[in-house]
Amino acid sequence: MRGMTLRDPADRELVEGERTGEVLLPITIEPATAERTAASSAASTAEEPTGPASVPVKRRLNKAKVWAWIKILVGVGIVVALVWKVGAAGFIESFRVIDAGEILAALVIGLATTVLSAWRWCLVAHRLGLRLPLGRAVADYYRALFLNAVLPAGVLGDVHRAVRHGRESGDVGAGVRAVVLERTAGQAVVVVAGVVVLLAGPTVAPTRDIGLAVLIVASLFVFGYLALRRWTGPDSRWRRTLDDVRHGLLARDAWPAVAVLSAAVLAGHVTMFVIAAHAAGADLPAAELVPLVIVSLLAMGLPVNVGGWGPREGATVLMFAAAGLGAAQGLTTAVVYGLLGLVASLPGALMLLRPGRGLGQERRQEVTA
Repeated sequence: MRGMTLRDPADRELVEGERTGEVLLPITIEPATAERTAASSAASTAEEPTGPASVPVKRRLNKAKVWAWIKILVGVGIVVALVWKVGAAGFIESFRVIDAGEILAALVIGLATTVLSAWRWCLVAHRLGLRLPLGRAVADYYRALFLNAVLPAGVLGDVHRAVRHGRESGDVGAGVRAVVLERTAGQAVVVVAGVVVLLAGPTVAPTRDIGLAVLIVASLFVFGYLALRRWTGPDSRWRRTLDDVRHGLLARDAWPAVAVLSAAVLAGHVTMFVIAAHAAGADLPAAELVPLVIVSLLAMGLPVNVGGWGPREGATVLMFAAAGLGAAQGLTTAVVYGLLGLVASLPGALMLLRPGRGLGQERRQEVTA
């Protein structure tokens, strides 16, 4: 990573650990920070571990690469298994059922959820002492959504906006933690909503039991994964994470706004999933579809996917089959939702083309720095 050496090994691990194969995250170095980074780079170069001391760092990087490939292979394996078991008709049908109405709805809902998510990011970043204007956050969030949708790991867009914002703010670690907390808040609301609707909503027993099981397993996996990343780093960062959660999410002047924004974002995603289900031919009323789609949305957050594909389709097939709608219709619904999500993220492609904000421009700034 040219132009700046991360002095904190923990921050270096967070950045390096999100590499997937040969996909490198382009990092912006603004001219205003070039002088500072040059000085810090020279000072920190002498602190780089060499010889035997560098072995643990190399091992962590190798483990990160292996884990990245495991995540991609698991996502691909789920999709292949679904095609083998359910058939490819669900994928083919999804392209036929989408019309202009669904596309327009996806763009409108995508605008609303992106602005709300960016607002949530701003609140968390400000609580951690970082400056982030809403307009800038919306543009970066759109770009991250598009990169998440088209790059294999499904999270590289979030990594890019985290590191980029942290680098421009002068604290990469805080930038990364702000994005992690922002996304964690969203997932926590999905878990709470899932438990409430499955226990209190109009859900038949088999669907409720399967949904709760998926919720429990997915929640343990996601939060266990985040906790493991905190515990196993050098000089455990768990206490710092707890401090960030307390100040960034749970403070009395922070959590109500974060919770309301997260609930509104979830409502947007649920609405788009219900639209996808109706487009796929599901004849259940929206109230009975909500428990099914919330479980699918939680599964979509599992860090084992390919551009968001894999666990979402598996959970939707499972839930639709349990509800008596059929596995094929569940697969079509999940694929339609994935395509509508890609449509909703397309403004992010325009953000990449903006002069001075695209990835190519960022790479040139990094080299010249």
